[in-house]
Amino acid sequence: MSITTAMQTGVSGLLANGEAISVIGNNLANINTTGFKQGRTLFSDMLSSTISNGQIGRGGQIQAVENIFSQGSLENTGSATDLAIQGDGMFVLQDPASNARYYSRAGAFSFDRDNILTNPDGYRVLGFGITNGVSNGVLGSINLANFTKMAPRATSAINVMANLDASQTVPTSAWTPAVAGFNPIAASNFSTSTTAYDAQGNATQLTMYFTKTAPDAWSVYTYDGSNYTAAGAGIPLTFNTDGTIATVNGAATTPLPATGFPTISTNGVTVNLQGTTQFATSSAISSKGQDGYGAGDLVKVSVDEKGFVNVLYTNSMTQKIAQVGLAKFASLSGLDKVGGSLFAETVSSGQAIIDPSNLSSNKISANSLEQSNVDMADQLVKMITTQRAYTANSKTITAADQLMQDTLNIIR
Repeated sequence: MSITTAMQTGVSGLLANGEAISVIGNNLANINTTGFKQGRTLFSDMLSSTISNGQIGRGGQIQAVENIFSQGSLENTGSATDLAIQGDGMFVLQDPASNARYYSRAGAFSFDRDNILTNPDGYRVLGFGITNGVSNGVLGSINLANFTKMAPRATSAINVMANLDASQTVPTSAWTPAVAGFNPIAASNFSTSTTAYDAQGNATQLTMYFTKTAPDAWSVYTYDGSNYTAAGAGIPLTFNTDGTIATVNGAATTPLPATGFPTISTNGVTVNLQGTTQFATSSAISSKGQDGYGAGDLVKVSVDEKGFVNVLYTNSMTQKIAQVGLAKFASLSGLDKVGGSLFAETVSSGQAIIDPSNLSSNKISANSLEQSNVDMADQLVKMITTQRAYTANSKTITAADQLMQDTLNIIR
């Protein structure tokens, strides 16, 4: 091998290790960058020169700079739209100008002025729409614009489970709401009120009065805020000797009819008394509910571990509006860094697989951000060893230069 080739071998080492220092410096520069994935330099030798007794190497070169996608630690931020991934998924982002798609582990998201979920650079976070409470697989922007208010729902059914005191006697006062001075409390043994809503979300109190009429027999009357059930129009209930309901408005509860447990229809709603008993203990409500609600304004947005974006309204109702989309790749290391904590798919990475099923192997942590996976101590050790390698290669050039100088001195 000539002296010039020896110099070139040293130069190749300088170039390779100089670039390696750049990779290490980039890692250290991004030690606080959210979602950053460190790179590592892979070296290979250069094509050797063949001589009579074997081969002589011609130096080293950088074979590849590989991205390491190990999991970074999670930091709690307190922001509901800050998201971190535990797993190998990638957030899917779209440039609103070019519609180009990019992928990232940096989940510092927020809703912009148009109520669209974006990253700090304005790239839109893509997710799946919701149909009947589950992801419909249609990918698009996560937009709050149509969910800032919730329309009211009229009450159609009320469920009441109570115990009516079997030791009660028939009230001395009759149920005569048309008579002046009528007192429904004196004409009944027990009452309970439930809030009901009309189609416009107006709330009214529907009060049910239970009046004992005979042993194991009761009548149910109602008051909707304006009108009482007329005299003699109460809905009859009867009980078995074991305290369970025998009939509701004449319909037997055992065996159950094909339409299910018999119900009461009153004031435009259906009342289900299934589970109500008659035991010799104080009359009381065990549970009560209804299926209506008033109009609501958006109060809070949250994201669960399956990526579902939920909104809470002032009427205490919640609604799923989207599911954050995640992409998976056959080879994460094949992705191309494009800056801004973004990656682009390449032939080496394979095509992005974006499907709701990706959430089965990934978990999304809200109020959190994934930190850089750079280990400072590890990078500093690599910097020292790379710097020493750089210095050693410079010595090769110095030695070759000295040999050349010695050769030139021969002719003096």
